[in-house]
Amino acid sequence: MKKTSYPKQDIRVLLLEGVSQSAIDTFTAAGYSQIELHEKSLPEDELKRRIADAHLIGIRSRTQLSAEVLAEAKRLIAVGCFCIGTNQVDLGAAQGHGIPVFNAPYSNTRSVAELVLAEAILLMRRIPQKNAECHRGGWSKSAAGSFEVRDKVLGIVGYGHIGTQVGLLAEGLGMRVIFHDIETKLTLGNARAAASLDDLLQRADVVTLHVPQTPQTAMMIGPAELSRMRKGSALINASRGTVVDIDALADSLRSGHLSGAAVDVFPVEPKANGEAFSSPLVGMDNVILTPHIGGSTLEAQDNIGVEVAAKLVRYSDNGSTLSAVNFPEATLPEHPHSRRLLHIHRNMPGMLSRINEIFSRENVNIDGQYLQTNANIGYVVADVSTSEEQAVALKDALAAIPGTLRTRVLY
Repeated sequence: MKKTSYPKQDIRVLLLEGVSQSAIDTFTAAGYSQIELHEKSLPEDELKRRIADAHLIGIRSRTQLSAEVLAEAKRLIAVGCFCIGTNQVDLGAAQGHGIPVFNAPYSNTRSVAELVLAEAILLMRRIPQKNAECHRGGWSKSAAGSFEVRDKVLGIVGYGHIGTQVGLLAEGLGMRVIFHDIETKLTLGNARAAASLDDLLQRADVVTLHVPQTPQTAMMIGPAELSRMRKGSALINASRGTVVDIDALADSLRSGHLSGAAVDVFPVEPKANGEAFSSPLVGMDNVILTPHIGGSTLEAQDNIGVEVAAKLVRYSDNGSTLSAVNFPEATLPEHPHSRRLLHIHRNMPGMLSRINEIFSRENVNIDGQYLQTNANIGYVVADVSTSEEQAVALKDALAAIPGTLRTRVLY
């Protein structure tokens, strides 16, 4: 077995918020034994204490890794978000410390898509209102306002991994699918691109949102957009809570312009189960409210556990940063008879020359070298023919280069 600068038995893995057992199994199978598991997120003060000793941390959506928290993470080498979103991590601060952040953009796709399609059917049949009335002891057996989804138009805003899955499932029920995306996308099935967001809103019987949280998507569905939707249509948001103006949505529902809505994400959400939930949509019979559980199925959580844990293991063992959200991406072949050194630095002119000057001065042969950069940082991986002792000396010399963020002898 290769000797690593951090023996696996000494690498501390901190997993929060009840990360799936599949993640623990993945770490264990890879030889990691110091795994600390917490079922919930930690208060900030305790989080700072725990993260100070961690080399790898896994979180879900409630834990906030702010710049202040990351400043305490002196040993941290990588962050794993066991979910799709990464807005709970200060990505710039992590990057500034030379810490890549990984997530799971694909593993809960099916779970979200199934929920969205189920909600579309329920909304078109006016089931939320009828369910609420029955719970109050009422009875309203009527077909008024209830429709099949067959031959109805589903408008998908954001035609990515989830949006395409929703479209394919909807076509299986006979729906006509249109979509809007800021990028040109290859269509799947019989879906067709709408001319614009406004065109989609005016044509769709059900609009479903699948966009990331960015400055461009903040409040992208407000009073003007809601007014452009067809009278009697429905809105589904299982993307991000900042995408929809909730007060405007409540007004549109009360006025009867929209027939119903299903909302899984909110601008402000409770940090833990049992905390009070508040929203202008509470108490509205024609609204399905769910507590951010679009991807919360056992299958999705198991898949996420394997996907993210495998990325953390690969980076820790190999140096691969493929699919990191805040880091230059590098996927690296093995050179089993070499020593592998990692050098993370600010993206400055002449950095690679300075690195190679050290190798040249020490008469070290480079078996393989990889450089990837983004606007802010550079990532160099060098496989060199040298002894274990000299590799440590080279690491110290590389660390002394101005602009260096982090160095490591990987093996």
